[in-house]
Amino acid sequence: MQFPSLKSAKLIHRYKRFMADVELPNGSQLTLHCANTGKMTGCADPGDTIWYSDSHSTTREYPCSWELTQLNNGDLVCINTQRANALAIEAIHNHLVPELDSYEHIVTNVKSGIENSRIDVLLTNGPQPDCYMQVKSVTLVNNHTGMFPDTETTRDQKHLRELIELHEKGYRAIVFFCGLHEGIESFEPSIQNDPEYSSLLMEAMAKGVEVYAYACKFMRDGQYPTGMQLTHTVPVINNYKNK
Repeated sequence: MQFPSLKSAKLIHRYKRFMADVELPNGSQLTLHCANTGKMTGCADPGDTIWYSDSHSTTREYPCSWELTQLNNGDLVCINTQRANALAIEAIHNHLVPELDSYEHIVTNVKSGIENSRIDVLLTNGPQPDCYMQVKSVTLVNNHTGMFPDTETTRDQKHLRELIELHEKGYRAIVFFCGLHEGIESFEPSIQNDPEYSSLLMEAMAKGVEVYAYACKFMRDGQYPTGMQLTHTVPVINNYKNK
């Protein structure tokens, strides 16, 4: 995935979930749109270096969007969770996800499930069972372990229940954790933030729902981030069984 041209700034603060004020290199301030509904723990601290894009739209109230946070150690985090689905689909198209390499057709945003929500990705290929996949953005990291969710989320709990139902009907069902933080070396559900989600994830795995977590790398031109891609799977740790 190639990024649009990005510019850097210093984060002043994030507020109302979808807005952030930043200080530009010339000292002026700018309000950005923030496409992330989570807490953004560890990647939204005042003073952080951030990278933003400019849509140059004349109709958007806030035409500039917060895309990345650069941490003190230099690691990048893509905080724009809208990019996760596109990143996962690109990886499937480019045969970077061997677990899904046998599928030829991809449909996005499919209505399905007992609770009437949308499935991120539907993969099909002739006689194979259809594959329903929900993509989750992972930006929370602790000691190189990616964690999800970063706050309680009844919406994602619902997605797990629906994937269990789809698997029981004979379809292939997958939760795909898309690492958007380049420091991720393993993944585990965040019991502290949402014990119900963690319990449901373990139940889903026990009932046959597949769970994959993928790490990413960022491309740079000197100091400027230019793109990112998923590269490889990381271990999924069952940390719930002993809780």
